[in-house]
Amino acid sequence: MSRPRKWRSVCSLPPNSRFGPIGSNLEGRQPVVMSVDEYETIRLIDHEGMTQQECSEQMEVARTTVQGMYDTARKKLAASLVDGKPLFIEGGEYRLHDHNGQGLGRCGRGCRWRSRMTEIEGENHQ
Repeated sequence: MSRPRKWRSVCSLPPNSRFGPIGSNLEGRQPVVMSVDEYETIRLIDHEGMTQQECSEQMEVARTTVQGMYDTARKKLAASLVDGKPLFIEGGEYRLHDHNGQGLGRCGRGCRWRSRMTEIEGENHQ
């Protein structure tokens, strides 16, 4: 019997999931497909400045799992940039955080949803 799947906890889906070279014909070019959980490691480590350990706590997986996903995600980004291939972000083994304080996941300092709600509240108070 195989081991049960360990779902990665993700704050939210990316606002954009399709990227590619501007002004070039993408016909026949195989896209690079990055999973949502790989994207989350890039977002948390490179964009939010978290360590791999902090990222693993946020995603509720082992640090070695984050290390592997991060390495794979970086190689996919490089392939897309260097080879001029479109990049699609889709699929993966993840569950979205429940931002109502129930169920799976608890967002930390890298929570995109929380920062978006703070911006909205700030706009409403002006």
